[in-house]
Amino acid sequence: MRYLYILLAIFIFPWSIHAQNYEQEREKMVTKQILKRGVRDVRTLDAMRKVERHLFVPPRYMRMAYDDSPLSIGYGQTISQPYIVAYMTEIIEPKPSDKVLEIGTGSGYQAAVLAEIIDKVYTIEIVSELAKTASDRLQNLGYDNVKVISGDGYNGFEEEAPFDAIVVTAASEHIPPSLIKQLKEGGKMIIPVGSPFLVQTLMLIEKKDGKISTSSLMPVKFVPFTRGQNQ
Repeated sequence: MRYLYILLAIFIFPWSIHAQNYEQEREKMVTKQILKRGVRDVRTLDAMRKVERHLFVPPRYMRMAYDDSPLSIGYGQTISQPYIVAYMTEIIEPKPSDKVLEIGTGSGYQAAVLAEIIDKVYTIEIVSELAKTASDRLQNLGYDNVKVISGDGYNGFEEEAPFDAIVVTAASEHIPPSLIKQLKEGGKMIIPVGSPFLVQTLMLIEKKDGKISTSSLMPVKFVPFTRGQNQ
């Protein structure tokens, strides 16, 4: 009889079992992929534990949502590897009072992680279908502190500048001057720089005393930073 109850639970209540497994998978992701590689910021780790990554991937990839790899989300775009999301979040040293701009919304996962820590997140996505889907998803999940903008992120979002930090999740062959201009004094920007067809370098840009400094962090591979048709 005990085994009959277990079988009934599996077939009648699959959602509760899957939800429990996803929670376990998130903890394993944080422990084995993120902590193990050196990410230590408590706010970042808590956000990675909380955001349900499986809700930000296409249904066919839900079982792979917590794997140590990027996943396709359609339109030639990807959701980044969990470790990279955590690393980029930690490196900007986010604080609750910050205002952050993200370039490349994708599925909205990086924005959700930031929104768990930061008061206000602005995120720009050039693929209108992804922008709409991400906006709806974030709203449905209760992320009222995220504003999704459909458009070309190269010029940033001047009407809300300056930003405490800027996170770019697509590879650019150079650092857009408009984004540097919109960075607040004392602010940080993280961006993959290099050819979209080769391995790029993840760069940290800091603005201090009106001067710009750059640091090379690690080799990465991101999808290209695409522009509007008239650019």
